[in-house]
Amino acid sequence: MNKNIFIPVTTNASISEFASEIISIIRSNLTPGKLREAIGEYHEKDIAATLTSLTKEECQRLFRIMQPENIANVLEYAEHNDSYFELLGINQKTEVLSFMETSSAVELLQNLSKENRTTLLDLIRPDIRAEIKLISSFDEDEIGSKMSTNFIAVSNNSTVKVAMSELICQAAENDNISTLYVVDENKTFCGAIDLKDLIIARENTPLSDITTLSYPYLYAKMEIQDCIPFLRDYSENSIPVLDDENKLLGVVTSHDFIEILGEELNEDYVKLGGLPSEEDLAEPIFLSIKKRIPWLSILLVLGLGVSATVGLFESIVAQIPIIMCFQSLILDMAGNVGTQSLAVAIRVLMDVQIDHKQKTMLVWKEVRIGFLNGLILGVLSFVAIGGYLCIKGNAPYFSFAVAGCLGIAMILAMMISSLSGTVIPIFLKKIGVDPAVASGPLITTINDLVAVVSYYGLSWLILLNIMHIA
Repeated sequence: MNKNIFIPVTTNASISEFASEIISIIRSNLTPGKLREAIGEYHEKDIAATLTSLTKEECQRLFRIMQPENIANVLEYAEHNDSYFELLGINQKTEVLSFMETSSAVELLQNLSKENRTTLLDLIRPDIRAEIKLISSFDEDEIGSKMSTNFIAVSNNSTVKVAMSELICQAAENDNISTLYVVDENKTFCGAIDLKDLIIARENTPLSDITTLSYPYLYAKMEIQDCIPFLRDYSENSIPVLDDENKLLGVVTSHDFIEILGEELNEDYVKLGGLPSEEDLAEPIFLSIKKRIPWLSILLVLGLGVSATVGLFESIVAQIPIIMCFQSLILDMAGNVGTQSLAVAIRVLMDVQIDHKQKTMLVWKEVRIGFLNGLILGVLSFVAIGGYLCIKGNAPYFSFAVAGCLGIAMILAMMISSLSGTVIPIFLKKIGVDPAVASGPLITTINDLVAVVSYYGLSWLILLNIMHIA
């Protein structure tokens, strides 16, 4: 490992198309003024993408020539931004924090030591400190922890002229101006005004004439996963966030929503893999093992249960060993179908407005899909496997009896797998558990049990007891 590299983890995905140009500029002999001018031509996202390719000294040189506002924007895009933040001087740190989005500043501070965090909070402006403490007061799974304090608020008793003056005054600190929020003297949310409506209105028009009173809003203590369908359905540039007394605390912008959605999808994807949290390339191997081993231990126990179930049908395998050859086929198909139904169910359950009737319709639909898919694949398996066994020299009666048993078992296993892949997440949602914990491995293991019982149970019933094939 090269000790001169500040952050040793570098991936192709983290390097932008402008990376080589930016790195060349940083490593050039340009004067600070010319260097600032040249770097200023690039977007902060592209600058952030180059940081992993720079040495510690090069990062420090870059930050020395940049304005605090630009550094704040770069750090908001950068991974491991707490490591880069530590390269700044104490004065730079306080200035950068004042320019960052409050929610981003909170996340950054949480990654610092308690001593450094306390020192910085004591040094920053009182209004910024109050905003950071407000965001920090909410749990990470509450929408209040993701809101921004970057918004314009005007009094409901104002005229258009006064509101325009307030807009100009507050725009120096808050650039989220496409929608203005109207509050009364107690900061209680009253409605919203579109900037375009404010611009075209006559200056003496009462603000109430252009205020939308039925504007959507959220409460700060709402669960993030419950807010996603709401944010998606309204598609506003920003949605106000209120406290329990209906006072305006902040807003969730469309940019915030994209980040929230990405985080929730990543979280669900990780849970579908049976993991409690995300991993990255820099994570220590033993920490990754610690995350994975609990689920694997549970699945091992369930897997032993599947193996024990297979053992119950040892007599069937002893008499008709050929059926063992097709066990993996039916196990794989049952697991695949169950995982597909699970994905559909979790996607549908993200909509908090779905009612009991719709859930029942979802279950019925998935069962029918599982049955019809099983019927199609069962028929194909019957023809293909029956023909294959005949080619291998087995009697047609025996060959198609085994193939028919497999086909029927596939229909039954795929139908039940579709049912379990849908019902399990709905049940978990009902009892207040995140349905994503009904992970792919868990559903697959349960469906393996279903497939084994279906396949060997039907083989015992049809081949041994009805057709007396041995």
